[in-house]
Amino acid sequence: MKIGIFFGGTSREREISFAGGRTVFDNLDKALFQPVPIFVDSLGQFILLDWQFIYKGTIRDFYPPVSSQPPSLHHLQVYIESLGELSHDERFEAIAKVGREVKVQELPLLMDFAFLALHGPGGEDGSIQGLLEWLGIPYSGSGILPSAFGIDKIAQKNLLRATNQPTPDFRVVKAEEWDTAADKTAMLRVLVKQLGLPLVLKAPRQGSSLGISILKTADPAAFEQAMQKALFRRTVTRAEWTALTDEAKVAWVRQLADIRDGIGLPVVALALNEGLRTKNEEWRTQENSSFLIPHSSLSEASIYHPETLLDFLNLSFEEGAELVQLSSTTGETQVLVESFVAGREFSCIVVENENGDPLALPPTEIVKGEEMFDYRSKYLPGLARKVTPIDLPEAEISAIRKACQRMFHTFGFQVYARLDGFYTPSGQIFLNDPNTTSGMLPASFFFHQAAEIGLNPSQFLTYLIRTSLAARQRGGMKPTQLKQQIERLDQAVAARQSEATERIRVAVIMGGYSSERHISVESGRNIYEKLSSSAKYAPVPVFLTGSAQEHKLYVLPVNVMLKDNADDIREKIEHAEAGEAPHPILERIRREAGAITSTYAGQALAQPRRISFEELAEMADEVFIALHGRPGEDGALQQELERFNLPYNGSGVASSSVTINKFETNKRLREAGLLVAEHRMANKLEWQADAEGFYRGLETQFPYPFIAKPADDGCSSAVKKIKNRAELEAFSQLIFRTQEDLMAGPAEVLHLGFKEEFPQKDAFLVETLIGRDGAAHFLEITGGLLTSYDEDGLLDIEVFEASEALATGEVLSLEEKFLAGEGQNITPARYDVDAVERQRISNEVKAVLRRVAEVLDIQGYARIDAFVRVRQEGEVEVLIIEVNSLPGMTPATCIFHQTALAGYTPYEFIDRILEFGKARAAKAVPAN
Repeated sequence: MKIGIFFGGTSREREISFAGGRTVFDNLDKALFQPVPIFVDSLGQFILLDWQFIYKGTIRDFYPPVSSQPPSLHHLQVYIESLGELSHDERFEAIAKVGREVKVQELPLLMDFAFLALHGPGGEDGSIQGLLEWLGIPYSGSGILPSAFGIDKIAQKNLLRATNQPTPDFRVVKAEEWDTAADKTAMLRVLVKQLGLPLVLKAPRQGSSLGISILKTADPAAFEQAMQKALFRRTVTRAEWTALTDEAKVAWVRQLADIRDGIGLPVVALALNEGLRTKNEEWRTQENSSFLIPHSSLSEASIYHPETLLDFLNLSFEEGAELVQLSSTTGETQVLVESFVAGREFSCIVVENENGDPLALPPTEIVKGEEMFDYRSKYLPGLARKVTPIDLPEAEISAIRKACQRMFHTFGFQVYARLDGFYTPSGQIFLNDPNTTSGMLPASFFFHQAAEIGLNPSQFLTYLIRTSLAARQRGGMKPTQLKQQIERLDQAVAARQSEATERIRVAVIMGGYSSERHISVESGRNIYEKLSSSAKYAPVPVFLTGSAQEHKLYVLPVNVMLKDNADDIREKIEHAEAGEAPHPILERIRREAGAITSTYAGQALAQPRRISFEELAEMADEVFIALHGRPGEDGALQQELERFNLPYNGSGVASSSVTINKFETNKRLREAGLLVAEHRMANKLEWQADAEGFYRGLETQFPYPFIAKPADDGCSSAVKKIKNRAELEAFSQLIFRTQEDLMAGPAEVLHLGFKEEFPQKDAFLVETLIGRDGAAHFLEITGGLLTSYDEDGLLDIEVFEASEALATGEVLSLEEKFLAGEGQNITPARYDVDAVERQRISNEVKAVLRRVAEVLDIQGYARIDAFVRVRQEGEVEVLIIEVNSLPGMTPATCIFHQTALAGYTPYEFIDRILEFGKARAAKAVPAN
C-alpha cells in the first residue's frame, strides 16, 4: 500500500507535525507499506518532498530555500509566509528546490491511504478530512465532524456540559469585547467573581499547549498580558524597547516570530503615542464606538519578515512613538477563560479495538516542574516526567479510563484520540482538550502508551492504518474497494508474522549516567527504530547504567525503552529488580488488548533483565553504542567489547580515550599545526587552596568573556560563556561542589534553564572565546565524516558538507543540537553567496577536518565542531572546538542532513557504520 504521509501544515504546531511525519515515515513497516511524504507548507501547498529534506531538524532549515530568501543581517530564519506576497513563478521556484508541487486532483494517483500527522487548524479541524473524503482517499483518525469538535475548545465545553460530563466552569471573552472594554480591571473582577482564582486563559482553536496562561492573582497587568498571549498580540513600549541592547532587540524579535511561544509572523504593526491611544479608548466607550482615529494618521504596516519588524520598531520609537501594538494575522477572535483545576494531570490515548469499541490505554500522569504543561515540557525529554500508569489504585484508574472512553464515544471520535484531564483530590475527573491527532515523536504519549500493550511504533502504525480503513468503510467510503483493501492488508500482516528470516542481531546500547543520558536514549531509540524496520537487522535495546567502576547492562522490553527519558527507564529497571509486579491495571489492559497484540506483535511483554558482557556477546552479533560523553566515548566500553570480540561502531579504544578529553585533543591538534583556542585546565585543588588567586590567575590569562566547560564530558554539557567575576565564581562553585544538588545562587547567576544539569568535576577547561577577529565572514560549523576500507584495505575518510549552526543563546544547547524543532542548522554551510567560492572554501574546511581525523586516528564516523573565518583576501581559517567520536544520532541531528547530501539515507548511513565495525573487527583477528 502506498501511504501518503501529510505533515508540516499551516498551524503553529507545524514543527512538531514535521517531526511526527518523519517518525511515521521511518517507522512504517517497509514490508507492508511504501511511504509517500506529502509536506504541506504554511501556505497550504502540497509538496511531494525529496527524501533528503525529511531529516532536516526544522522546516526553516530547508524551506523556503536559502536561495529564495532575501539577505538577513542577523541570520533570522523564516517560514515562507515571511517572504510576503509571492508570484506563481516564485512559489514554483521555491517548491522545485525541495520537491515538486502536487495538485489536489493528483493525490489519488499518488496514494492508497493518507496518514495524517498534521496538527491544529488545517490538520485536525475537519478541513483536510473533508478534502480527502471528496477525493475518495481513506485517511487515518477521526472524520470531519469529530475533528471539528476536537479543535474547538469552546464547542467541546458546550458539548460536555450538554451531556452532563464534568468540565471546569468557563466564560468566553470575544476580541471586540476586550478591545472596546472601558475598564479591563472591572472585567477581571467579574471573571474572578464568577470563576475564582487561579484563572486559566486559552486560545480556543490552537494546539493544547499554545496561547495558554495561568493567572494566579487578580493582577490587571498580568491579565492583560495573558489576554494578549491568547489573542496572539504583543505590545511594546518605548521604555521597554530603548532599555534593550542591540543584541537583546534581535533576540526579542526572534522570540516574537517564534510560532511556539511568540505570536508568529506576519503581523499588523501599529505605532502610536499615548495620547492617541487614550483618545481611541475614550471614543470606543461612547455610543459611536466604531469611530477611531483614521489609520492614515498613525504609523501602521503589515510586516512579514523579522528584519523588517526590527527596522519598524527602531524607526517608530526614533520618530516619537510611545508604544507599538503587534497583532498576528492568524490570531484568535475569542479567549476561553476557565476555572483552574487543582489536581493531577494525565493524558490517555483511546483507540478502537478490533470490534470498533473504544479501548483506553493506560493513562500517563504528567509530573511537572512548572505549573503548566507547555509546549517545551510536552515535547522535550526530561523537562517533565511521564508516569504510566498514573500512580493511583486500580479502581481510580479504571474510572479515568471509563471517563475517557465515554468522551471518545460522546464526541464520535474514530480510530484514536488523545484525551487530557485532571484527577482532583476529591476523586473528581475533569477531561479537556481532546486531540484527534496526537504528537508522534518517538517517545510521545502516542507510542509510549501503545508500548504498554506490547506494540512497537511500527506495529502500532500498522494497526492504526487497518483500523482507519475499517472506520472509513463504516462511514460509507468505497465499501467494496475498502473491504478488499482490508482483506489484502490482513493477509500481508499475517504473512509478516509468520516470517522466519535470519537477521543480524545488533545490541543498541543507550542511556548512561552523564548529563547527556536523555539525548543518548533519543539516539538509541532512533537507531533501534531504523534497524527494526529493515529486513537485515534485528535490534535489541540495551540500557547501560551504574558508574565508571561498574557498567550495568539491561535488556529492555519495548514499553520500557519508550519511557520518556533515561531516568524513567532506570526507575522501571529498579522496580523490576526489587521484584515489583506490573501494576494490575496494566495486566488488565493487556488482556483487553490481547487480540490486537497477538495480531500485530505476536508476543507478550517481558521485564527488564540484567545481563553480563559475556551474555551480551551470546545474544548479539555486533553492538551500536548510542552513548554520549562518559561512558561510551571514553574507550572503556570499547575495551570491554573487544574482550568478547564484539564489533562496535565508532573509534577504537586509544582514539576514544583522547577525544573524550578536550584538553588533550586541543594539545595534539596544536602540535600537528592545526588551529585551536588558547586553553588551560583549572583545578579544584588550586581553587580550594586560594580561590582569589585562582580567579585572578584565570582573569590575567583569559580576558572576559571566555569559555568554561568540562574537559571530559559531552559536547554541550555545562558549556558557558563567562563574562565577569560573578559568573566565574558561580561556575567554579557549581562544578567543584560536593553535593549532588545545584546551589540556587550560582545556578541563578549562570541563568541555568529548567532541568538543566551541571556535572561535578575536579577540573574544568578554560578557553579563549573565538571571535570574528576582523574576518569578512565568520560562522560556527559542525562537520560529519564516515570511514571505510578501500580495495587495498587502507582507511578512507569521507568528509561531508558541514552544517552552519545558529545558536539562539550564547552557546549551542543540547536541545538545539539534537532535538526536533529546536536547532537551527543550515546545510551546507553558507560560506559565501557565490556557489563556486562557497565550494572552494568548503573544500578547504573539509581538508582540515580530514586532517583532524588523521591526527586523532578517528574511525567509523565522527562529528567535528569548529569556527570558520574567511578573510577579505579569501584566506580560510578553521579553528577546531571539539571532536565527538560518537555523535548524537537523534532523528533531527544535522549529521543526517549532511549524509543526505552525500546520497545516504539515515538507514544506509547506519548500515555503513555497522559494516565498518565488522570489517575492522575482522582485520583485528589474525588469520589462521
